[in-house]
Formats: sequence, C-alpha cells, structure tokens
Amino acid sequence: MEKIKKAKLSFANMLGYGIGAIGLDLSYGMFYSFLSHYLVTTLGLKEGFLLLLTPLARIWDGINDPMMGTIVDNTRTKYGKYRPWIVIGAVCNAIVLFLLFSRFGLSGTPLYIYVAVMYVLWGMTNTLADIPYWSMIPSFTSEEKERNLVSTVARTFSGLGQGIITIATPIIVPLLSNKMNTDKDGYSAEGFSRWAGICGILLVVFALLCVTFTKERNVVYGEKKKFSFKQIFAVIKGNDQLVVFMIFAMLSNAGWYLTSGTAVTYFTQVVGDGKAQSLFQTIGALGSVLGLLVIPLLSAMKMNKRTIYTFSLSMTIVGYVLMFLFGPVLKITIALDICYILASIGIASMFVSQTIFLADIVDYGEYKNGERNESITFSMKGFLQKLAYTIQTAIYFGGLGLFHYSAQVNECKAKGVDVVVNSQTQAAIGIIAFAVPPILILISLIVFRSKFKLYGELSDKIHDFITEKRAKEQA
Repeated sequence: MEKIKKAKLSFANMLGYGIGAIGLDLSYGMFYSFLSHYLVTTLGLKEGFLLLLTPLARIWDGINDPMMGTIVDNTRTKYGKYRPWIVIGAVCNAIVLFLLFSRFGLSGTPLYIYVAVMYVLWGMTNTLADIPYWSMIPSFTSEEKERNLVSTVARTFSGLGQGIITIATPIIVPLLSNKMNTDKDGYSAEGFSRWAGICGILLVVFALLCVTFTKERNVVYGEKKKFSFKQIFAVIKGNDQLVVFMIFAMLSNAGWYLTSGTAVTYFTQVVGDGKAQSLFQTIGALGSVLGLLVIPLLSAMKMNKRTIYTFSLSMTIVGYVLMFLFGPVLKITIALDICYILASIGIASMFVSQTIFLADIVDYGEYKNGERNESITFSMKGFLQKLAYTIQTAIYFGGLGLFHYSAQVNECKAKGVDVVVNSQTQAAIGIIAFAVPPILILISLIVFRSKFKLYGELSDKIHDFITEKRAKEQA
C-alpha cells in the first residue's frame, strides 16, 4: 500500500487549507441563502416547480456524489489526490454559479427549463470541489487536538465565506442593480447576476491559493475500485455511525438552512427592510466567531465530544425559541438580532463538531471494516447537506405555496407596484424562519443522544488502533 511520507502539521499548512473554504462558501451561500428568493421573488417562478425540481435533483445527487467520491479515491497524480479536483471543481462551479443567477432575457417555459438545468449543474460542479476539499481532513492527522484544530480553522474560513454572502449581498446587489428594474429593496436580476459573477471569480482565486499553500499529508492509497452502487451501499451498511450521522446532521442542517434561506424574505416582506438583514447577519457572524471557541474551552474542561455537541444544540434551540418570541411574535427586531448571537454560537460549534465526527467516522470504518473510504464517506456530507436543503425547500416552498406567495408576487409585478404580501403569508414566513428550525434541531439532538457512540472509550480504542497501525506502516 502506497503512502505519502508524514510531514509536520504546520499552522501555515492549516491556514492555506482553510482559505479554500472561503470560496466554496461564497458559492454555497449564494445557492442556499439567496437562490430561493431570487427564483420566487425576483424572477416570479412558481413554488410548485421548485417543489418538484429539488427532489428530482437529489435523485441525481444520490448517484453523482458517491460517484465523485469513488473518482477521488482512485485519483493518482503528481499534484496529489485531492488538490487537482479542488481547482477543477472551483472553475466549473464558478461558471455555473454565474449562469444560475443570469436569466439572459428568458421567460416562460424556456426560463423554467434553463433554471432546472443550471440548478442540477450547480450541484454537480459543487460536488467536484466540495468532496475532495473536506475529504483531506482525516489525512492531516489522527490526533484529536490537531484534528479539532484543523476542523476549526476550516470552519472558521467557511463561516467567513458564508458571512460575506449573508452580510454583503443585501448591500451589494442593490448597488450592482439597474435602478429601473429593482424592487423596493433594490434587488434585481441584473444585480444578482453581477454579484454571482464576482463571487465566482473569488471562488477560483481562493481555490488556487488553497492548493498552492496546502500540502497533502499521510494520504493512503488503496486498490483502485470501480464505481458501483453495491460498493456504496456496502460502505454505508458497514458503517452504522455514518448512517446515524447522516440522519441527525441532515435534520439539524435543515433547521439552519430554513433560517438562512428564509431570512431575506423575512426581512423584505415581514420587517419591510431588506438591508436590515445585514445587521442580523453581522450579529450572527459575531456569534459564529464566538462559537469557534466552544470546543476548545469545553474540551479544556474535560468535556467529551458528546457532551459538547449536546451543549451546542441545546444553546441553538434556546436561541431559536427567543428569536421566535422577539421576532414574529413581539416584532422587536433588535431583540431578535441579539438573540441570534446565542443560536449562532451553537450552530458554529455544531458545524465544527460535525466535521470532526465525519473524520472520526472514517477512522471507525477502518477500525471496523479495514477500509477508510475517506472520499465516499465525505461525499455523504455533501449529499446530506443537499437532502437538508430538500427538506428546507419542501417546508419553505410548501408553506409559501399554501398562502399563494408567488401569485401575490406576480400580481404586484403586473400592477407595477412593490411586492407586498398579506399578513397571513407574513406570519407563515416568520414561523418557517424561526419556529420550525428548533423543532428539527430538537429531533436531531434526540437521534444523536440515543444512537451516536463515537466518544469516550470507543473513541480512545479507535485512536489507539489507528496510531499503532500507522506506526507499523511507517516502520
């Protein structure tokens, strides 16, 4: 079995690696946080179309994502196993991101077909870069402290990319828009297109910086395998903790996606000020920064990963309950913003923990079955995120569809007036954004507490097994 010689894990290497996450999350943030609003409110597409498109796209992702994982696992180049795909994926995803947010004067059936094609292509090209990027983490180190640090650095930069999108988009899109074609908050199709193009360029730049300053370490090459569903099912079936992870992570991620994807609609239609979202997201970004300290601080207090994750989700649930109270119920927007700090601390810690869990699951697979399958395992991360987005889409567009949101939007556009929806629809938007997420996160926490076992004694056993095995391989 071939191996890359072990090298010292330096902070510069971790920093170079983390930079790549900024670009990935610029694209990711545009897709998950603003695409729904762009398609339904800016373009006026019907909710039913998106309710149908999203699950159909997930069927293809179920094939495409693990297929890409197999391709990465089989990759052998002088530039490494992961880095070539990060660049290829970034370039392809940047182009598709721009095309997805550009309508080129299309309307009617041709627009629906065009959006459907670009929607599917975005998922495919995102997979090209996302799977190899996150699959690198287990190869960096098997030491818990170092793995926590690498995951925290990557998630810090990931949060930075997401923060740039959520904070800057409500400000920059109006500046890039043709003033003749904007709504009351300054959003326009042209503004979204230009901003998506800028984000695409930055995605490529950060990917190039990442592969330039990141060294692939301790990469284990097994025998090349042909892609087969039998193999994918075998990996999933043989790793019970991967299945449990996919369930609880999908539910918690869906909860957060509901807020991030609905926030722009909430602030434009309920609060009545689209730019107010920037303050909300800025405060959330502050919470996200503080959330990165949760794992180091609680680890220093000798708390295990299970307790830390429970604390993170519990904090998130409390934050959401307070946000719903001060937001949709009492309509005290500044109090809603402040409470978002609490939820964001929990969410940031949650995402770091999930990255660590996946790396642990790779080790668990080797401990239990003798095979690591890094890229196939991490392909499940991307797939579960897309499944989480599907849940978000079903709740979001299903809820808006019940109150005929797109019909109200198109009626306002036909009259040439600003889009304003009725009070019942506004109430539905508030419930979707802040009441449904804590329910999903609570269910996720219950699944995690009852079924996930990679902590404590078992975690120590796996670490010792991997350490001894690597020492023998290097001897």
